[in-house]
Amino acid sequence: MVTNEMEPTPNVAVIGGGYWGRNLVRNFAELNHLVAVADANPAVAAQHAEEHGVAALSVDEIMADASIEAVAIAVPAVHHYEVARLALDAGKHVFVEKPLSLDVDDAHDLCRRADSAGRVLMVGHLLQYHPAFLEVKRMADEGELGRVQYAYSNRLNLGRIRREEDILWSFAPHDISMILSLMRSEPDAVSAVGARYLHKSIADVTTTHLSFPGGQRAHVFVSWLHPFKEQKLVVVGDRGMAVFDDGQPWASKVTVYRHHIDWHDGLPEPVRAEAEPVPLAPAEPLRLECAHFLECVRTGATPRTDGWEGLRVLRVLDRAAEAMAVDGPAAAPTSGPAPPEATGYYVHESSVVDDEVELGEGTKVWHFSHILAGSRVGRDCSIGQNVMIGPNVTVGDRCKIQNNVSLYDGVSLADGVFCGPSSVFTNVLNPRAEVERKDEFRLTPVGRGATIGANATIVCGNRVGAWSMIGAGAVVTSDVPDHALMVGVPARRVGWVSHDGEILSDDLTCPRSGQVYRETESGTLEALS
Repeated sequence: MVTNEMEPTPNVAVIGGGYWGRNLVRNFAELNHLVAVADANPAVAAQHAEEHGVAALSVDEIMADASIEAVAIAVPAVHHYEVARLALDAGKHVFVEKPLSLDVDDAHDLCRRADSAGRVLMVGHLLQYHPAFLEVKRMADEGELGRVQYAYSNRLNLGRIRREEDILWSFAPHDISMILSLMRSEPDAVSAVGARYLHKSIADVTTTHLSFPGGQRAHVFVSWLHPFKEQKLVVVGDRGMAVFDDGQPWASKVTVYRHHIDWHDGLPEPVRAEAEPVPLAPAEPLRLECAHFLECVRTGATPRTDGWEGLRVLRVLDRAAEAMAVDGPAAAPTSGPAPPEATGYYVHESSVVDDEVELGEGTKVWHFSHILAGSRVGRDCSIGQNVMIGPNVTVGDRCKIQNNVSLYDGVSLADGVFCGPSSVFTNVLNPRAEVERKDEFRLTPVGRGATIGANATIVCGNRVGAWSMIGAGAVVTSDVPDHALMVGVPARRVGWVSHDGEILSDDLTCPRSGQVYRETESGTLEALS
């Protein structure tokens, strides 16, 4: 072994020199820290040992050698816990390939052992060290994409097919690790569906849906039965969108699209921008990951993907596996996709409809939405993506609720109400996270035919009048008269609108229908017969 005398040496042994372990062997050798290799096949260990001028040892010999300060584990996932526990108990610093374990309790045990022993425990979530992902994360963290709204990741290929773990546990940990890092929280809801084609108990294709406390959503699609290879992460913010496509050359692995939405007369219009490739310095992610582990061993720093981060990923995987286990006959009849001819309404498979919910005929609930118990949604409604309704909310017939809207207890919508994207309803005037105020919810009725523009806020306890129009971004802090056109912060009336949503000029005649209106002495608007 060639020793680098410029820095202290954490001597590393690699346990498992097979399909992926050989890459760890190469990297730790080229970083001048490899001293030994072990493998279940002695011939494999001997070959690596000869190539790199290190020892071929058994696992027991590595554990007993006090000069070996750290181990990198690349054995089959089913043995990760067993070998990592041996190494921690032997006083070694441990790098273990993903997943940390196949059991959440075992992973928790490893984290406690590492903390108790003062040893580094790091999980090989490789893409957290990829320069492309680090650039996407920087853009998200520094606000270049605006508020991150959702992300999705595809990891698809033909093979490598395993039997000790399914596709979820084999492919998805990398993607879940990236998404948790971007969202900076664990999901409050996890659902998943999978399909088994090659073996009756091992999923070959899975889709996992994640909902986060801040309203963000994500999904992960993985498959080892796919006609081509794809490794892509898409992050969508309200000021920009970033794509990390690992199948592209370095010059175009990360691309930013600074699209945005303009609003004209209450209607959204996309404004498209040219794709902007982001320059990156090419580097092997595994080399960066191995170097990070060595630096943490030398300095005592906490790894970016330490054991606790690995445990958070496992908790999501475990919840997804549990969801797949009950998929099918155990699913509630109001959850998942339902053919309109069978139920009279449609619910996308990514959405959740609780028990004791009434959905009217012709209503459609689109992606990633949740309707809570006690709520009623009328006929022919359209519920967009990432919408939460309830509990105990009433939505009338023919309402349209656009993306990212939450209707809380106390809100009621009459027939024909339009809620624009990201419009906000509150239910408590002075909320505190640590003060229980569920008995202080205020009623917020929205009258028939009202339109609430994008990003408008309706402060609880105020009535929104029938046929009124709330401009984009306005903040309603008092009752709104019927037919009123409200803009600004706080919202003020600047005009009147007709039943057809047309702004009325001085003659108060609707240019669309010809209906004539007049202002009353009480300051309201009424239609003349």
